[in-house]
Parts: sequence; C-alpha cells; structure tokens
Amino acid sequence: MPKRNLKPLSALDAAANYVAPSILAADFANLGAAVKAVENAGADIIHVDVMDGHFVPNLSMGPAIVKAIRSYSSLPFDVHLMLSQPARYLEAFAKAGADHITVHVESEGAIACVLEQIKALGCSAGLSLRPGTPAASLKPYLPMLDLVLVMSVEPGFGGQSFMAEQVAKMQEISAMIAETKRNIHLEVDGGIDGSNAALVRQAGCNMLVAGSSVFNNSSGLEKAIAALR
Repeated sequence: MPKRNLKPLSALDAAANYVAPSILAADFANLGAAVKAVENAGADIIHVDVMDGHFVPNLSMGPAIVKAIRSYSSLPFDVHLMLSQPARYLEAFAKAGADHITVHVESEGAIACVLEQIKALGCSAGLSLRPGTPAASLKPYLPMLDLVLVMSVEPGFGGQSFMAEQVAKMQEISAMIAETKRNIHLEVDGGIDGSNAALVRQAGCNMLVAGSSVFNNSSGLEKAIAALR
C-alpha cells in the first residue's frame, strides 16, 4: 500500500475531549465543501459511517467517497464499518484515506484477526457494540484496541433519539479501559447533541460523534460543535 501521512487516533490523548461530526448527515451534493466547513468550524475528527444494507438496513458511502473527500480535510478520518464482513474492505478504505477503522464485535469473522489487519495497514483499530450487546464482549480484545465505540441508537440511520439506558454501559466500559492503563478512546454515537453531551462525557466518553445535531443545526456549525464541548 502506498505510504500516506497517517493520523491514527492512537496518536491522540484519550484524556482529552474530541468532537467527530458524522458526514452521514452532511449535504452529499456538496460533500467536500461540507467536510472543509466542519473542519473550519472546529471539528477534531471526521467520522465516516459505512453501511452495507445487510449488517444494518441501510446503504451508505464506500471507499470511493472517502477517496474523493480526503483532500478536503487534514483531520483524521474515523471510518466506522457497519458491515457483516468488514475484513473484505479494510485495505480499500485504508488506501482511500482512513486513518482509523472501527468494526463491530457482532460482525462475521475472527475479530482478533480483523483488528490485526487494521493495525497492519497502519490505522488505529476500534470495536463497536450495538445497544443490546454487553460490555463484557469487549474483554478479549481490549489489549488490541485504540478505541471503543458505544452505539446509543440502533445503527443504520441518522437522526434517531439518544438511548439513555446506554449510559450505564459507557460507565462500565470506561472502568474496563481504566483497568488496562492504556490510551484507549471511548466514543459514543447516536442522538448526541448539546442536551446530553455533558452526560456522556461524565460517563467516560471522550470522543463524541454527532451528525444531525451538527450539520442540521439552525445555529450553524461553530455553535453546534461548541455545544458538544
């Protein structure tokens, strides 16, 4: 794979707070401009939600989209693969411009091998859980992880309401991460906005993904991102 100036999330301090707007909610007719605008507005990371229509009941962008927008931002690209068979697409997304790749613990294949493949491509590696998946499912993989992503909605569609019952899981995972004494980010995605940002940060999340509350905010991108701080 050609050498790139990778910006894996493992290089970021997990003790600091970050905002990662999800471009799933951006204007797809002007996606490059939307990515540039959200970086200028103060975003720390660009979150890219990828769906295969099988693991979740929706389809979204592929490697070609990531490649097309890569030149519009210098921020790390945090690619979330909601795919049944993520191993088939790891290299394609890495080549397209991913700096970090998260897969689901519920996906097919040997998860440890998938995480090793991600690292071999030079990216940082993450593991995500659906709302109904217990925190304990992460334990075998924590030594390999740079990030854990807690879904606070059922994955598949943007604009859903935050599931407050997931806060307890965030707290449990935060405690698990603390025991490792490793630099592991705890990310949350789903219904995140200014009304619950403080709650999830108190639960241990240092990385907040938000789509609709950023890109569809009537107050503008800068105020929307500031509200998540």
